[in-house]
Amino acid sequence: MSTAFIFGASGGIGRALAEQLRKREWTVGVVSRHPQDLAHITEFRYEADVADEFAVQAAVYAAAQELPPVDLWIYAVGDILSSPVAELKPAAWRRILDANLTGAYHATHYSLPLLAEQAHLIYLGAYSEKLRLPGLSAYAAAKAGLEAFAAALAKEQRKLRITVVRPGAVDTPLWNKMPARLPRNALTPEALAERILDAHQAGASGVLDL
Repeated sequence: MSTAFIFGASGGIGRALAEQLRKREWTVGVVSRHPQDLAHITEFRYEADVADEFAVQAAVYAAAQELPPVDLWIYAVGDILSSPVAELKPAAWRRILDANLTGAYHATHYSLPLLAEQAHLIYLGAYSEKLRLPGLSAYAAAKAGLEAFAAALAKEQRKLRITVVRPGAVDTPLWNKMPARLPRNALTPEALAERILDAHQAGASGVLDL
């Protein structure tokens, strides 16, 4: 049986991925600020805020005692804020960077010993070049940084398969923070999860536009 480990499994996309993987009979470990919300999905639940490196380290250490080597590792944490730079408070900037970029580093750094030799790491990115819009400076910068981080990591960890998924619009609560209406053709989290897992099975790597 294959094993997956998901950061951000309480969010719309992360939860859909966890549920789809369980339906496919994977062993699933999840990290979330609200792991009690995931009791119906898996017994392997760990609590951490990805901004807190020590909490991430503790969650990964606990997972290492219970899970076999991880075949599929997913970073699905994200947050967004619409605010002009002139009004953007430093704490809000840090919150967006922590969720979308620094947290990805924390999670990756501490998770590497958990991984199977040829594991697949998937990061939830965004079309950052299309999001360089008024009010989205922090989010666009974080997602662009995430792609650069993943590209460098892929050169360091050549045995691992690394993918940044850039979905289009997805109908999750996160979209309510966007300064735009949800498009009519927006994917459901479940549809995106299926596409991501199908891409995993097909051997996708690099930057993947979905």
